[in-house]
Amino acid sequence: MATDLTFRLKYIRYFCAHMQAREILEIAERTIRLEAEALTGLIPTLDADFVDAVRKVHQSKGRLVVTGIGKSAIVGSKIVATLNSTGTPALFMHAADAIHGDLGMIQGDDVVMIISKSGESPEIRVLIPLIRNLGNPIIAVVGNTASLLAREADFVLNTSVSQEACPNNLAPTSSTTAQMVMGDALAVCLMEINGFSAADFAKFHPGGALGKKLYLQVQDLSKQNECPAVQSDSSVRDVILEITRKRLGCTAVIATDRKILGIITDGDLRRMLEKDVPWNEYRAGDIMHPHPKVINHDALAVNALELMRKNNITQLLVTEQDTYMGIIHLHDLVREGLI
Repeated sequence: MATDLTFRLKYIRYFCAHMQAREILEIAERTIRLEAEALTGLIPTLDADFVDAVRKVHQSKGRLVVTGIGKSAIVGSKIVATLNSTGTPALFMHAADAIHGDLGMIQGDDVVMIISKSGESPEIRVLIPLIRNLGNPIIAVVGNTASLLAREADFVLNTSVSQEACPNNLAPTSSTTAQMVMGDALAVCLMEINGFSAADFAKFHPGGALGKKLYLQVQDLSKQNECPAVQSDSSVRDVILEITRKRLGCTAVIATDRKILGIITDGDLRRMLEKDVPWNEYRAGDIMHPHPKVINHDALAVNALELMRKNNITQLLVTEQDTYMGIIHLHDLVREGLI
């Protein structure tokens, strides 16, 4: 037996080592195609039960308790994360742990969603009557509409697939993808019914680059910078010193009431020197760009990034009611991980 197993392992290693790149890509393409076909097949299954399930969760005063076993449990955890992050209170309860005390997680106003491919797993069969006794409505995300779970559920979301992507048609692949997509469809429907906005999303995602894109404002970054400014009659020497001291590669040219007249960048100074002109006789107003790109202080930082990219520049003047407030630089956005 040991010799036979050793031979098989050697054969498998040899086969994998000599498999052509084309063959590997064909397997990957077949997997993606089968799963895509499984997802397309979900569309005709959407019916009144799906609509009623969405409404039931929306109208519920409790949470959506999601449960499952095996791979379905892992999918359930992901669905719970999506629901919570999009404004629908949810929690995950493992079906195996439910009968050992975790059933106490379910409260009177909760809706329970059970995920199972077969709808006949031993843990699911035990769990169904217990939830029924509690009186909570049951949503079944199930791949077998003739199963006990489908018969006992109040709402059935059909995730049947004709074929798993697994070559043996055994390992949950297409079926778990279908479960996850059905969960996403439920979450997005609830999200839109609840009027869940980008601002709401930002409240639940304050960390990382995603959160920063949703809540970080221009003023949060510009106030950390120096505020270079000169008058229109300032000398070129004063301009150079101001740009050098403030280290932002530019300076605003402003009037006495801090209204913006223009901007002078390092590039403007270099182009002036290339012209071989009597620069020591020039004033800031002579070399400034009179129409600088500006952004309001309460705009999102990600909008500043979009404006910089659109105009191929590295800084913007920041204003508040047309009054010069400072500068936001591309480096600020890089530092915050927005690029």
